[in-house]
Amino acid sequence: MKRLVYALPVLAFGLLAFFLFRSLWAPPPQVLPSALIDKPVPDRTLPPLDAATKGFGPKDFTKGKVIIVNVFSSTCVPCRLEAPMLDELAKRPGITLYGFVWKDKAADARQFLNEVGNPFSRIGLDTEGSAGLEWGVYGWPETYVVDGRGIIRFKYDAGPLTPEIVDKLLLPAVEKARAAS
Repeated sequence: MKRLVYALPVLAFGLLAFFLFRSLWAPPPQVLPSALIDKPVPDRTLPPLDAATKGFGPKDFTKGKVIIVNVFSSTCVPCRLEAPMLDELAKRPGITLYGFVWKDKAADARQFLNEVGNPFSRIGLDTEGSAGLEWGVYGWPETYVVDGRGIIRFKYDAGPLTPEIVDKLLLPAVEKARAAS
């Protein structure tokens, strides 16, 4: 009986250590779920980046077409890496891209777009970051798919878009959003 009293804590520690070490080798989640999936876009209109663009708001998402919203900043290195993918994506028929400048200055964001290209038909500016909080943004880059009724159907926030991510996740989400519109 005395041995059992000494063995139980050792066995309990061994079991706890096993599960903790096992979790270290588990693959990390690639896409964090968003609380806004299947909910309307936030009721906030973003002002335009500058005089050369138009901003956007909830009414712009309810015109029957699927829109991809990409959150970026001039200080975001992965945003620079995904820029060529966004340019290619914007050239596809039936794809509409909106840019969402988050926590950045308008002049810096314009300079960034002049350097990497501008695939966006509209660009909203959120210098303070409060609109980003309403959208559930926590970093750059992030990409949302919004159906033609203004409902957020997909969010990708695990890094820059790549051809593989676009083909396997983003385009299927666009098609699913079209079917839901």
